[in-house]
Amino acid sequence: MRTVIAEDSVLLRAGLTKLLETTGFEVVAAVHDATALLAAVEKHRPQLVIADVRMPPSFTDEGIRAALVIRRQWPEAAIMVLSQYVEERYAADLLATQTTGIGYLLKDRVADLDVFLEALRRVAAGGTALDPEVVAQLLLRRQDRPTDWLTAREREVLSLMAEGRSNAGIAECLVVSESAVAKHINSIFTKLDLSPAEGDHRRVLAVLRFLEGAGAAERS
Repeated sequence: MRTVIAEDSVLLRAGLTKLLETTGFEVVAAVHDATALLAAVEKHRPQLVIADVRMPPSFTDEGIRAALVIRRQWPEAAIMVLSQYVEERYAADLLATQTTGIGYLLKDRVADLDVFLEALRRVAAGGTALDPEVVAQLLLRRQDRPTDWLTAREREVLSLMAEGRSNAGIAECLVVSESAVAKHINSIFTKLDLSPAEGDHRRVLAVLRFLEGAGAAERS
């Protein structure tokens, strides 16, 4: 899988490169800033892009802005964004452009290699992977919305859905049956007014129900 890495930390960039190359990924470029990232994507047309949110020169949002450009110009590339802190506005901005092949994780997740690699492969296959800390922040901050109607267990299920987990994966995490998970998910769909006609896409839409207002709230 052709992969481009954009990370200003020399040590993390080298570590990611070594990790991916030893687990079946082909790292075609590893760069340190957003300008080099866009040039590398244009040249190599990777299947997967891993980008830091904050990169030179200002260390604010260069990485996420580059990711948004990549979404527009090379939509076939899956994107995994890494961030030092929870910045849910960026997750909302990124998901607003397209809901497939997108991931947003805290850098701490890289330390858990199995979880990180699973998330990368899920995103590369067209799925989503949101950091549970981002989801937790969103659920705590948003008030007077349909997500407030969810039970504690439904919020847990929604958080795991946001991470991109399957029904079986959610059942394993919560130590419940898959049928129980299916019932919770159907209840979530009903409370968030997601019709059966929207099919499997409802899983992403359910997540977007509480993401869609976060970016606007942060910008206001």
